[in-house]
Amino acid sequence: MDQAEYHTEDIGGEYVIIRALEDGVTIIGLTRGKDTRFNHTEKLDRGEVMICQFTEHTSAMKIRGKAEIYTKHGTVKCGKDV
Repeated sequence: MDQAEYHTEDIGGEYVIIRALEDGVTIIGLTRGKDTRFNHTEKLDRGEVMICQFTEHTSAMKIRGKAEIYTKHGTVKCGKDV
C-alpha cells in the first residue's frame, strides 16, 4: 500500500499517554511508509505528560528515558532500572 493510500480511519488514531519519570525523556515519532524516518521529537521533564496519537503519518514512537506509557492495552514502564 502506498503512503498516499492510508486513511486516518484505517489506522484507528490510537492514543498513548507518556509520563516522564525523570528529566530529559525523549519521544521520537517515526513516519509510516516505504522508508521509516524521524517525524517529530519532543523532550519531557519529570512529571510532564504528553498525549500522542498514531496517525497516517506516525506509525511508531521511540521513547528514551525513564517513563510510564499508558495505552488501551495497559501500562508499560521504560528506562534503566525499571
